[in-house]
Amino acid sequence: MRVIVVLLLTLFCGQLQAQSASERPPVRRYFGLHFDFHAGSGDSLIGRNLSEKKIDSLLAAVKPDFIQVDCKGHPGISSYPSRVATASVAPRITNDPLAFYRAITKKHGVGLYLHYSGVYDDAVLAKYPGWAARKADGSTDLSKASVYGPYADSLLIPQLRELADYGADGVWVDGECWATVPDYSPAALDRFRTTTGLQSIPRSSNDPGYDLFKNMARESFIQYIGHYVDEVHRHRPTFQIASNWAYSSMMPEPITTNVDYLSGDLTPGNSVNSAALEGRILAAQGQLYRKPWDLMSWGFWYEFGPPRQGDQKTAVHLMQEAAEVLSLGGGFQAYYQQQRDGSLPLGDLPVMAELGRFVRARQPFCQGSVAVPQVALLYSNTTVRATSQSLFGGQTQRINGVLTALLDAQLPVEVLSEHHLRGRMQQYPVIVLSQQDSLDPAFRNELLTYAEQGGHLLIIGATNARQFAAELGVLPTGPVLNGPRRVEASGQSVVLAGPFLPVQLTGAHTRPVAQLHSSATGGSVTSVAATETTFGQGRITAVYADLSTDYRTHQSTKLRDFLAGLARPLLPNPIVEVSGSRLVHVVPSWHTNRLTINLINTGGRHADPRVFTYDEVPPLTNLTVRVRTDKKPKRIVQQPENRSLPMRYAQGVATVTVPQLTLHSVLVVD
Repeated sequence: MRVIVVLLLTLFCGQLQAQSASERPPVRRYFGLHFDFHAGSGDSLIGRNLSEKKIDSLLAAVKPDFIQVDCKGHPGISSYPSRVATASVAPRITNDPLAFYRAITKKHGVGLYLHYSGVYDDAVLAKYPGWAARKADGSTDLSKASVYGPYADSLLIPQLRELADYGADGVWVDGECWATVPDYSPAALDRFRTTTGLQSIPRSSNDPGYDLFKNMARESFIQYIGHYVDEVHRHRPTFQIASNWAYSSMMPEPITTNVDYLSGDLTPGNSVNSAALEGRILAAQGQLYRKPWDLMSWGFWYEFGPPRQGDQKTAVHLMQEAAEVLSLGGGFQAYYQQQRDGSLPLGDLPVMAELGRFVRARQPFCQGSVAVPQVALLYSNTTVRATSQSLFGGQTQRINGVLTALLDAQLPVEVLSEHHLRGRMQQYPVIVLSQQDSLDPAFRNELLTYAEQGGHLLIIGATNARQFAAELGVLPTGPVLNGPRRVEASGQSVVLAGPFLPVQLTGAHTRPVAQLHSSATGGSVTSVAATETTFGQGRITAVYADLSTDYRTHQSTKLRDFLAGLARPLLPNPIVEVSGSRLVHVVPSWHTNRLTINLINTGGRHADPRVFTYDEVPPLTNLTVRVRTDKKPKRIVQQPENRSLPMRYAQGVATVTVPQLTLHSVLVVD
């Protein structure tokens, strides 16, 4: 009887613990630090130098919401003593890092997340080559697992359950969408034949049905995510899971799986502009699907190709990157390389602490903010699928330069895909299409209806403009032309690389607004370079040239002004206008039912590939900010400086002068 009572008490206590765990609110994910070292088969000192005192000092100084540490990287070697039968564990672990970090983070009230490489796993495929994806020639890919095979059920899910049992708060699954490859394994080919009815397997883009094959692979990867996320949640509902870069620019799909949050790590170089783009895509996804999101900056500049040079970033450098993310309502984390023994580096502790203070000071004015609709830049999932050579590589080169140019012109821009815009286009005074060359016909018709009803479209790109030629009132007169060539508009000129689409005007409601010359130095006018077309109650402006790569490469002030000259007339009453510097990115948002205006100082050499890092961004002074409001605000306060700004109000516009903008301030309009 005593044994039965003990067993019943044990079961009851276990149920209470499970219930308590399932009801525990998710750990905050606003500011964190990421560490990993991708353990290899030669790492035999793991756990040797773990120091509670050092981690205490780190957590006390930086005060993160969470840290992320390594548990399995791309080599596939677990850096903790995994008991999963199929796991490959480092040859010697003297002290369990995960148990160590869980105990200390729990003491500090800090969340613990784990870095785990998913599809990308060398070790498991060396042991079980039948789990690997197959290449088009039938050979085995010894780094990438097949999402059709037993990998998820035999290793991934058991290990994630094991990690949840450590008491970890969640996992950041790396090496997933961007590592997934077209798979020619028998299971994949069987599914293709079954789902399409086609018996001949397309092996390259020249073969019929190749797009069907790629799209099946994409859908299969999404099903793979959904499967392992749901299985782990059944085991531990509060365990939070993100698949790195899922539902981002690499994979701008509607969210159909139960991932808990969205995340990605920015490119090490030019991360200010990278954060501005990637943050806008994740912000749109997070808002529509009510998912928290964050972005990670590398704490060091790293050159992937030879000679593989790098340098640790300064606090100023990282804070400028963080500002782009925070202004969009997201969370932020910084990445530092973990030591080969699993210990955490403390050499950059002063930088980490300063970064933490910067983020915390802005949290009350930024966290969870939502953009005010002004300019929407389309990032078409249909175009990404149609033009990307990889399964989930993205096509950001089509829009990133145009986005930066619009932001540099102080225009408030969101980056949205079809599922964000359908049914709500009228909220946006301007929609920009930059090189979105493959559009779903129904979505294209919705864009045209939007323009007919008073909306403004700005269409950029040679192929992009060709697909709207009839509505633009132009006739293409030949194949695209290569550059460089001079474009002239309103007495100003800019040299563009192109390609260019030569057209002639055919519509009565179309007028030229820029001319294309035969060479970079001028010469004869060969075509119009841009037009404006009255379309119903709205307007369509078109540029018959690709612009994105030009601005990404050169950030020409003339190209910025050319694009701004086309876009600004389409937004005659912007909610905010800034003058006094061209180095300010502007993000108007709603935060806790108040209008906020984020101002980001983008000065410095962050876009220069020759500069690894920098420690000074000159402050901007005496910026004039005009904010349109329905009634006179009670006050406008610059935060986190807590500086109340003298205000003038006339004809629905509140005007203030910001005496100094160091890196990032938020104007709170009360």
